[in-house]
Amino acid sequence: MNKPSQRVVRCPACGGDSVFDSSNRWRPFCSERCKQHDFGAWASERYAMPEQEGQSDPDFEQS
Repeated sequence: MNKPSQRVVRCPACGGDSVFDSSNRWRPFCSERCKQHDFGAWASERYAMPEQEGQSDPDFEQS
């Protein structure tokens, strides 16, 4: 029986090929370096969404 081909996806950090399989301990990243780079960006809040003006929840308004 033939082993099915491995699924290759785009690394979210560098854009290179990354094997999306349990054999890749850093999936979906291609390497530990890319995973750490992404984690550093997340930890420093570079992925924060900008607040949109006029979008407020009246239940959480300060008096």
